[in-house]
Amino acid sequence: MNLEKVIFGFFVLLAATLNFGFFIGDIAESLLHNVYELFAAIVVSLIATVLKFGDRTQIGAVHLATSLVADLQLIAAALVWGYASYVSSAGLTPHATASVVSLSGGALFANVVSVVLLVVETVSFHRR
Repeated sequence: MNLEKVIFGFFVLLAATLNFGFFIGDIAESLLHNVYELFAAIVVSLIATVLKFGDRTQIGAVHLATSLVADLQLIAAALVWGYASYVSSAGLTPHATASVVSLSGGALFANVVSVVLLVVETVSFHRR
């Protein structure tokens, strides 16, 4: 068993599941979307991105691209949440919450693509 592949797969799947946990729930209800879960999703997604550097294959490039998209979407979601909570006079409205959850949904889609790539890569691996 390759420990590097285990760690890589662990962080790819953890990033997807944390993102899914944040995403699930009524899109406009902020009480159903925990800010700490969003923070954890961002941190784990960034770790997964760092682990994807160095792979010089085509599938490695697509893995990195999906991870960068997820990072960008999650960071944008956190910025919208922060702006709505601390800058906007309206506060965290259902409209702002919907924007945050929608952005995390885009990241979730990128994470799902990454997981599918990981599964395809694993299934197509041939022992020598």
